[in-house]
Amino acid sequence: MTAIVPPFTLEGAIAKVRLAEDGWNSRDPERVSKVYTEDSQWRNRAEFPRGRKEIVEFLTRKWAKELDYRLIKELWAFGDNRIAVRFAYEWHDDSGHWFRSYGNENWEFDAAGLMQRRFASINDLPIKEADRKFHWPLGRRPDDHPGLSDLSL
Repeated sequence: MTAIVPPFTLEGAIAKVRLAEDGWNSRDPERVSKVYTEDSQWRNRAEFPRGRKEIVEFLTRKWAKELDYRLIKELWAFGDNRIAVRFAYEWHDDSGHWFRSYGNENWEFDAAGLMQRRFASINDLPIKEADRKFHWPLGRRPDDHPGLSDLSL
């Protein structure tokens, strides 16, 4: 597959968002870190990871806490070398309490298509297991599974 690089088209931005979703749904911190620049800057809630090493450490902690994690991302806006997305993911803690986390991310890319900045704002909503909407096997969301807009999220 050819790298998706700026300036983004609508089709390229949609594809970039889906690739990011697929990577995060792998729950593989090393794989995910490879789409970020070596010196990538993040804001994720109250944490500010810098560079791939800190991104791997952050994601390792995240997925040790957020069990059975399933994520859907949706393009919100794009231009030149930036993409904005909205997302929701479902997970449970080690006590079996379920959550749906909602948020927005602003992404900035370098000329090679690697993400150099990621700013995320996230809120967690406790939900009952019966209220879950993301029911695919762990890993990539199937193409026929509804997206956020289809689920009225």
